Amino acid sequence: MWDSSFDEALRPYLPFLPADEALTAETPLKEYGLDSLATVELLAVLEEKYNVRFSDDALNLETFENPGRLWATLSQLQPAS
Repeated sequence: MWDSSFDEALRPYLPFLPADEALTAETPLKEYGLDSLATVELLAVLEEKYNVRFSDDALNLETFENPGRLWATLSQLQPAS
C-alpha cells in the first residue's frame, strides 16, 4: 500500500470523491474527477514530492487509471531504500 503523502497528494484532484470515502487501489480516478489538466498537475506534484521523473512510457491513460497502478509506477521510479 502507499504512504499517506500519496493519498494527500491525490485527493485534491478527485473532486467527486467524498472526504469520508476510502481511496482504494481500484478507485477509478477518471470517474472521481481526474481530468487531463488535473493529471498534468498531479504529475508535477508527485514528481516534486517524491523527487522522481516519470518516463515518457509511463505517461499514459493506464498509469492514471487508478491509485494502484499510479503507485506501482511511482514506486518503480523511486530508488530502493
